Amino acid sequence: MANIVELKNVNKFYGTTVKTQVLFNIDLSFEVASFNSIIGQSGSGKSTLLNILGTLDRPTDGQVLIDGRETGSMKNIDLAALRNRTIGFIFQFHYLLPEFTALENVLMPFRVSNSAVTKEAFERAEELMEIVGISHVKNNLATRMSGGQQQRTAIARALINNPRVVLADEPTGNLDSDTSEKVFRMLREINERFGTTFVIVTHDRRIAEETDRIVEIVDGRIRMDLAR
Repeated sequence: MANIVELKNVNKFYGTTVKTQVLFNIDLSFEVASFNSIIGQSGSGKSTLLNILGTLDRPTDGQVLIDGRETGSMKNIDLAALRNRTIGFIFQFHYLLPEFTALENVLMPFRVSNSAVTKEAFERAEELMEIVGISHVKNNLATRMSGGQQQRTAIARALINNPRVVLADEPTGNLDSDTSEKVFRMLREINERFGTTFVIVTHDRRIAEETDRIVEIVDGRIRMDLAR
């Protein structure tokens, strides 16, 4: 099956006078419709790796290909457009806009690239909110929802543009164990229903062991790459 994201010999340094290398010669790819996890201790480089996979950060050297397109020479505006069309993001902190309702937050990525919300986009937003179980709070402001409802809103928001791949950075990190399990099952259902590729960064090995592939990062290097 084709790859949706590929990293080729990626290195990442931070700093100018004193340089610190955080990723070392990373070669990594993820297939379309796959369900993957990246694990590692704090400071291992896993979040930096995810940011580079999502083109939120650029490697110091090496190649990043998204849906077959090499991104290194792309202008920021073109990169942002590719990201908006192709990649959905779910973060540990949901980053909802507090002055907007759940429904308005879900539609926000669509508004970024379109002058007006279409009937189709509105219907997709409502369908996604039904799938993640928050239809009953769709008109609530973000501040008037529970933590689990806020994270479910963030998941629906990540899916509104029908992305090819969703990158999730500790998506259950702020949730209790029961809610975490429900959210994780939801991600799996979305993967199976829509064929969306998922790459999930998590420190929770119990969660990781439920994915189809586990990539372990240690000190900026891939230590393990296990397909299940």
